[in-house]
This record gives sequence, structure tokens and C-alpha cells, in this order.
Amino acid sequence: MLFRFLLASSALAVPAHADVWSFNTPSGNIECVVGEGFEGSDIECTIFKRSQPAKVQALASCPLNRGITFSMNNTGGVQGACTSAGARPTGAQSVAEYNVEGKFGGFTCYSATSGLQCRNESGHGFHLSRTNQQVF
Repeated sequence: MLFRFLLASSALAVPAHADVWSFNTPSGNIECVVGEGFEGSDIECTIFKRSQPAKVQALASCPLNRGITFSMNNTGGVQGACTSAGARPTGAQSVAEYNVEGKFGGFTCYSATSGLQCRNESGHGFHLSRTNQQVF
């Protein structure tokens, strides 16, 4: 009986489901949101306080009093944006302790006192720190 229920329920159209969670670095200056769904995953990380211009040409003119956000899917390149004025951390669900590597949703991220680096399955990624915001 259970098998027939599972078979019948799997034949129904089911909307795409996504799991979303967030984490920040111990300093609280970098916050990330990760989404995992049936069709892939994505990550978006924002650094709020910076002391140097971004090393990404398109973001080099972003004022130092504004943050930088990098986002990417589990495959493909990285997109970047200057945050809106006044953007602040919202309070992540967990903390990515320093010197810890996490693998999830097609991403590998490493949190260190020197910043946060994340890479996707295609080898693209980004590094965020107060002094260095770059993509690779």
C-alpha cells in the first residue's frame, strides 16, 4: 500500500523545492545565503566593510562605504554588484568558523582570518576580505 502511495504521489506535478540557509564569518562582516534546489544551487555573499577598492574592473568605482556582493550558481561564472547604501548584515543562521572548509550544493568555501573564498563545480569563484574583493 505504501509503495502505491509513493508511486501515485510521484506522478503528481510537484513545484520546485529549494532549501535556503545563511552563514557569516566570525567577524560578521561577510554574510552568505545559499539555495539548493532540484535544478542546481546558488550562493550570494556580501562583504559590508571594505578598506580597498575591488579588484574587479566593473566594481572598482564602488565607494568604500558600500559593500560588494558576489553571486554564482553551482556552475558558470561569478556576478558582482555594489550594495545599496546602508546595507547591513541581517543575522545569519550559522557561523563559518575560521580555518574551516565547507562543501555544499556544488560549492566549496574556505573561511579564514584572511577572508572567505568560495569556488563552484566549474572552478569559478571569489575571494572576499576587507582588503581584497576579486573573482577567478
